[in-house]
Amino acid sequence: MALQNINPTKTESWKKLNQHFSEVQNLELKELFKDSSRKDDFTLSTDGLSVDLSKNRITKETMDLLISLAEEVDLKGAIESQFTGEKINETEGRAVLHTALRSTSEEPVLVDGKNIKPRIQSTLRKIKSFSKKVISGKWKGYTGKSITDVVNIGIGGSDLGPDMVVESLKFYQNHLNVHFVSNVDGDHVSEVIKHLDPETTLFIIVSKTFTTQETISNAETIKNWFLKSATIFDIPKHFVAVSTNLDAVRRFGIDKDNVFPMWNWVGGRFSLWSAVGLSISLAVGFDNYRKLLDGAEAMDLHFRNTSFENNIPVQLALISVWYNNFFMAESEAILPYSQYLSKLPAYLQQAIMESNGKGVDRNGEVVDYQTGTIIWGSTGTNMQHAFMQLVHQGTKLIPTEFIGFKESLHGLESHHKKLMANYFGQMNALAFGKTKQEVHLELKTSNDEDLIQKLLPFKVFEGNRPSTAILFDKLTPEALGKLIAIYEHKIFTQGILWNIYSFDQFGVELGKEMAKKLLNKEQ
Repeated sequence: MALQNINPTKTESWKKLNQHFSEVQNLELKELFKDSSRKDDFTLSTDGLSVDLSKNRITKETMDLLISLAEEVDLKGAIESQFTGEKINETEGRAVLHTALRSTSEEPVLVDGKNIKPRIQSTLRKIKSFSKKVISGKWKGYTGKSITDVVNIGIGGSDLGPDMVVESLKFYQNHLNVHFVSNVDGDHVSEVIKHLDPETTLFIIVSKTFTTQETISNAETIKNWFLKSATIFDIPKHFVAVSTNLDAVRRFGIDKDNVFPMWNWVGGRFSLWSAVGLSISLAVGFDNYRKLLDGAEAMDLHFRNTSFENNIPVQLALISVWYNNFFMAESEAILPYSQYLSKLPAYLQQAIMESNGKGVDRNGEVVDYQTGTIIWGSTGTNMQHAFMQLVHQGTKLIPTEFIGFKESLHGLESHHKKLMANYFGQMNALAFGKTKQEVHLELKTSNDEDLIQKLLPFKVFEGNRPSTAILFDKLTPEALGKLIAIYEHKIFTQGILWNIYSFDQFGVELGKEMAKKLLNKEQ
């Protein structure tokens, strides 16, 4: 077996954590911050990135005990099993090797005895060559015009990842307009194609099996729209596929040279690093796409080689388990302070909730402890005028991760200063709140003591609400690659700690089966 099967709640570390929790659950961040070195002691750094954990309800002992838990369930061995290609997705008999897609090392990674690195490199060369042709205008449509628009047709991991990255890297985008069609809702595809010119549009159909209902329905609708002005012989100039089903792709009319491979050792929600990311390479150019991969690889090396004490994804995962399993906090808010990252929370909802939303452990037994967290969020400062009311003064404990950048991209300094003042201000407000005495002093300008007493309870902030500050120098392709990889490794670490399989997703199937039966009944 590639992974140990250890119920975390039966470990010595868990028992000690339970005891520790009973001693520290009411600790106040205000008290903890009387230690002037706390921020330094709880800040982790790597190139171009710092992660400040100090505003979490943790002590050094908390982290030591959580690290002991990670050691007791053999997290280190599990990390090596993943990176070396062992079949850790045991329910599907597959390796989990999105890390290999961005690796530049010559070290072979074997799947069923074959080194997968040469296939990865040849696919990257194909993506590079194709991207250059389309971006430069050498790739012509059926009337001899160059491509102006690209439409990615996919769903789930074949849509959310590329869509999020293209939006996040808009600053780096070239002249191509990139669109995404995912929902089987006919209004979605109709809205996307209504302003497109068939002569200058390229379509990428992303589907491993080439049978996914939503993707193939949308692809057929688009093909029919295209054939109103073109012929079936023009399809190869306007349609490419990312798939493994070569027969279905050929029947659709796509040239075999226009097919990019997918591999079963890459899960859909981790696939933007593969040919699924073709739309990213077209949007920002292959060089920027490679930088995205390089940023992810830098985080892979950090995750694989850094001690747990200084390991950013491991520490984030441990703190998440602390809140989820001891404080019983069910959700986490992810709050990027960049409008470019507006699609990140939705992307991470799939990555995290599809991976760790499991109620059965690796032994096939129903778990009696909490697993996956509910993920939600939005961009600052928009969300400060929306759901932050509940985070600050509601009845729920909601750990938050704030993602910020020291530098803006367009250079509007006064805007960026205001943005970052809010980024830090929100975390301070969550941690330290506002006491009755402070509110009373504020209201002193009114001489109406009755009014003061009436308003007092509504204006008090109890504070002691946890947050983590993830701060990059600048939103570059490398920084985005690092950020996504942090969350991928956080997911993996949580799955190991909870003794669940993070890389299957049988929970998405039943609703689809029911829909199929209903459709068949109607036909």
